[in-house]
Amino acid sequence: MSFLHNASVEAFQTELDLWAIPPTQTVLEGGQWIPYKPITSIDQSNTVKFCVPGTGNEYIDPAHTLLQVRGKIVDSQDLDFTADDKNEATPINYLLHSLWSQVDVSLNQKVISQSAMTYPYRSYIESLLAYDAPAKNSHMSMRMWFKDTAGYMDEVKPQNNEGLKARHELTKNSKMFEVMGPIHSGLIFELECSYLNSSELFRPRSYGFAIAQPIKLTRQRDPFVLMSTFQNEKLLILDATLLVRKERISPTVLLGLQDKTISNLHLGQIPKRIIIGFVTNQAFNGHYQSNPYNFQHFNLNYLSLFDDTQQIPAQPLTPDFERNMHIDAYNTLFSGTGIHWKDAGNVITYAEYPRGYTLLVGKRKPLELAAPRHCANGSKICKTINNSSKL
Repeated sequence: MSFLHNASVEAFQTELDLWAIPPTQTVLEGGQWIPYKPITSIDQSNTVKFCVPGTGNEYIDPAHTLLQVRGKIVDSQDLDFTADDKNEATPINYLLHSLWSQVDVSLNQKVISQSAMTYPYRSYIESLLAYDAPAKNSHMSMRMWFKDTAGYMDEVKPQNNEGLKARHELTKNSKMFEVMGPIHSGLIFELECSYLNSSELFRPRSYGFAIAQPIKLTRQRDPFVLMSTFQNEKLLILDATLLVRKERISPTVLLGLQDKTISNLHLGQIPKRIIIGFVTNQAFNGHYQSNPYNFQHFNLNYLSLFDDTQQIPAQPLTPDFERNMHIDAYNTLFSGTGIHWKDAGNVITYAEYPRGYTLLVGKRKPLELAAPRHCANGSKICKTINNSSKL
């Protein structure tokens, strides 16, 4: 019998390996999405730069890094539109990625991304061909993906183009919008591997010596991003955040109330995840005119979970349902269930989420995120811990 390599070992068919004991995953202790703000002013520049320095006790997981952007459409004088203006300026499809003409990424003083001015085309074509309807109708709506109606692609009025109409409803009258999703930038954000804790990801020139440029996103021109009759509107970026996934590795590897704190949310073995929903007391107890599955938001504006003293997520959820700014809460339906940005989804759209489907998913075992690629068939150590939530 010959093997491909001398070090190769004999493998068993899974269905025949009846008595094997799966390995126990002890390498990953947990992880968090850590928010990073731009190191440059987003008001006075056509570029947005981030810096993520390496740390001594954490690995960086770029495959699960997210970009979050907030903005609005204004007139040529940076003034807000009102309903009386009847302005129909609307962003093109896939706004999160159509905003940028180029994305440059550096790792340890070396640029590793392809520098080309075709970033929006790459992002659009990859998503158009790689994702099916369940993904496009759910988590991809967070990136403002709404497919344009065939035959009406060049329409500047939203009446005949269903995708344009959906995006117009989210941005009309200078309404603030928010988009969030992964970055389409080839190798670094697509490989299922973590980067060593000594890696300086996206680090800028600083401290008097020359090192690589940070991750740099170059703005696309407004005429590219907007469909408009007047042709002089602007899209302002009000805020940008890079949410970087960092993983804690075992030391052996490293060497009636307005607010409520619920202590001892769960005692005993820590569950994989916690799903929180709110219903009225009347519906919970049963009533002919109250649906017990009507999960309402009740204008919730703050939520955090704790493993003992560790807060999850690192930045609490702060939705604003009155202003339709709840993308971070909606994203928990995917980050907390393992869907992320796979070619999969659920039946809850962004518009439906605050109207009876407001569920918040807390990932109670952060290392579960990496289990499919690091230890797909392995077991994990069960922990006993005190859980609490603050809302």
